[in-house]
Amino acid sequence: MRTIRQDNAALLLWASGVIYGSMMNKINPKKLLKSKWTAAEAKNREKHFMVTEVEFDEAGMVISCFLEAIISRRSIPIQWHDLKDKSQWIHGWK
Repeated sequence: MRTIRQDNAALLLWASGVIYGSMMNKINPKKLLKSKWTAAEAKNREKHFMVTEVEFDEAGMVISCFLEAIISRRSIPIQWHDLKDKSQWIHGWK
């Protein structure tokens, strides 16, 4: 028989997964190259971006990542983990 405490703990784990899981984009570093992104807030009319360069170390970890703005072709370095934040980036072109 489950106790109320166990039920509450299970509910809390489920809710945190739903809330926090929906706030993060899932990204596979090996599929970053040529992926398309939309900035949540456009700056200088730059809204749509594509990952144009990804560099890995010997262990397969991402060392550097560059986004290119589609409208201006300006390239900017970015921490690839920042792309997981849905408040800043939306996967695909919207």
